[in-house]
Amino acid sequence: MTPPQDNSPLHAPGLWQRLRRLGPYFGNSRGFVTIAIIATIVGASTEPMIPAMLKPLLDQGFQAGQLALWKVPAVVLLIFAIRGLSGFMAQYALARVSNNGMLALRRALFARVLDAQVGLFSRQSASALSNTVVYEVQTGANLLVQALLNLAREGMTLVALLGYLLYLNWKLTLIVGVMFPLVAWVMRVMSRRLYRITQASQSATDQLAYVVEENVLAYRMVRLHAAQPAQAARFDALSQTMRRLGMKATAASASITPLTSMLAAMALSAIISVALWQSATMGTTVGGFAAFVAAMLMVVSPIKRLSEIANPITRGLAALERGLDLIEQTPAEDTGTYAPERARGLIEFAQVSVQYPNDPRLAVEHLDLRLTPGETAALVGPSGSGKTTLVNLLPRFVLPTSGVVRLDGHDIADWSLAALRQQFAMVSQDVVMFNDTLAANVALGQVIDRERVMRCLTAANLQEHVAQMPQGMDTMVGHNAGQLSGGQRQRLAIARALYKDAPILILDEATSALDNESERLVQEALQRLMTGRTTLIIAHRLSTIEHADRIVVMADGKVEESGTHAELMARRGLYARLHQTGFDAPAATVCEGAEAKPPG
Repeated sequence: MTPPQDNSPLHAPGLWQRLRRLGPYFGNSRGFVTIAIIATIVGASTEPMIPAMLKPLLDQGFQAGQLALWKVPAVVLLIFAIRGLSGFMAQYALARVSNNGMLALRRALFARVLDAQVGLFSRQSASALSNTVVYEVQTGANLLVQALLNLAREGMTLVALLGYLLYLNWKLTLIVGVMFPLVAWVMRVMSRRLYRITQASQSATDQLAYVVEENVLAYRMVRLHAAQPAQAARFDALSQTMRRLGMKATAASASITPLTSMLAAMALSAIISVALWQSATMGTTVGGFAAFVAAMLMVVSPIKRLSEIANPITRGLAALERGLDLIEQTPAEDTGTYAPERARGLIEFAQVSVQYPNDPRLAVEHLDLRLTPGETAALVGPSGSGKTTLVNLLPRFVLPTSGVVRLDGHDIADWSLAALRQQFAMVSQDVVMFNDTLAANVALGQVIDRERVMRCLTAANLQEHVAQMPQGMDTMVGHNAGQLSGGQRQRLAIARALYKDAPILILDEATSALDNESERLVQEALQRLMTGRTTLIIAHRLSTIEHADRIVVMADGKVEESGTHAELMARRGLYARLHQTGFDAPAATVCEGAEAKPPG
C-alpha cells in the first residue's frame, strides 16, 4: 500500500458536463426533482408580492375607506403560508433526490472496490478509499443538492423580482442588468480558484488520514521505537498544510460576497438617484417609488446568496467526482466464461514469468511445474524465492507477465473468476477476520449450516473455546477477531478453509501460530481434509511438509530441485542446506536473490 499522491488537479470542465456525470445515480428521482422545481417556482413567485403591496398601501391605505382593513393581514398570511409550504416540499423532495443518489453511488463505489483489479489497493490507501466511499459521497451529495436548491430558489426569486421591476419601471431595471455580467465574472474566477484549492485539500486530507491509519495499525512498533515525536511531526506538517488550504478556501469564498455586495450597492445608488430625478420630473407616486426601491433592495439578497453558492457547489462536485473517477477509471478484474462446478485439481505452470511494476527483477522466471489431482506439494526455499508469487497466480491475485497457468487443462484467464476462486481454500499466516459472529466467519460467503460449522470448529481444535464463549458460535469476535489469541485466530482460519471444502488447498504457514499439541490435532484434521485434494503448502517448518508427496525447492524464482524429503536430503543440495540452517533463514544465507512482494 502506498500513501495517496498529491496530483495536480486538471482544469475543471463546464458545470453542465460535470453534473451530467451524476445523472445515472441521481437521475432516477425525476419525480421528486419535478416536485422540487414546481415548489421552488411557487415559492419564488410570492417574493414580489411584498413590495407590490406597498404601492396600494401607501397610496390608498392611509386614506379612510379606500382599502379594507382585513385585506393586508390576510394577504400577508396567505403569502407566508404558500412560501412555507412550498419551501418544505422543495426541501423534502431534494432530500429524497440526495439520499437516493447517495445510496446508488455508494453501492456502485463499493461494488467497484470489491471487483477492482488488485493494483487499486497498492495505489490508494485503505483510509483514502473508505473516506471516498463513506464520507465524501455524503458530504458531496448534501452540499451539492442543497446548493442547487438554493441556486434554483434564489434564481427564481431574482427572476420574479426583476420581472416586477420591469413592470414598474423598465428604464431603472436596465441599470440592475449592468452588474450581472460583473457578478458572473467574479463568481467564475473565484469558483475556479476554489476548485483547485478543494482538490488540493482532498489530497491533503487523504495523506493525513493515511498517517493516522499507519499509526493505528503500527502502534506497537511506534511505541517500541519511541517514534511518537517523528510521527507527531508528520501529522503536524500535514495538519498545517490543511490549515493553510482551509484559509485560502475561506479567503476565496468570503471575497465573493463583499465584491458582489459592492456592485449591488453601486447599482442601488444609481437607481435611487435616477428614481428621485424621475419623481421630481415625471410625478412618480410615493407608493410606486417605495415599491420599486423595496423590490430593488430585495434583489440584493438573492444576488448575495447566489454569489455564495460557488463554494458549496465546487466542494460538492469535487467530492462526488472523486467517487465517479474511482468507478470510471478503475477497471474491474478481467473474467472469463469457463465455469465448471468443481475442478479435478490438475495444475500446470508453463514457462511462467512474473515481474512486478517498478522492479527490474523477475519474481518468477520461466517456471515449469505440474501438480496432479490429489497431490500434496510443499513449496520451500529461502525468503524471496517466489513461493508466495507462485500460489498467488492460481486465484489470479497476480497475473503472469508471460507464460500460461492452467487448471484442469484450461488457461485460468479463460475461467470465470467466481468459478475459479471457488476452487481454492486458502489459509495464510496473515489471518483476516470480520467483525461478525464466529459462525459467519467460518461460513464466509456461504449459507451458515450450524452443524457443519461446529464440525469444522471441532476439526480445527476450537470446540472447547467455543463452548466457553457467552453466545457460543454466535459470539461476535470483534475487529479482526481481536478477542481471540493468535493461535485461536489461526485455527479459525483453518475452520473456514474446512467449511469451504474446495478441491484445491493453499496453506501458507497455516500452523505457524499453534502450540505443539494444537498443531498435532490440526495436522491430523488437515491430513484427513487433504485426501483427494490438490494441496500446496508453503512452510518453513519440517513438521508441516515431511509427509508431502513432493517437495518443490525454489530459489530466485526457479525450481531448483524436487522430490521427497528423503530424496532431497540424500542429494545434499539446497534443500539439505535449508534444512540445516532452518527453512526461515534469510536468502543471503543460502543463495542470492529476493522475491518482490505483490502490490498491496
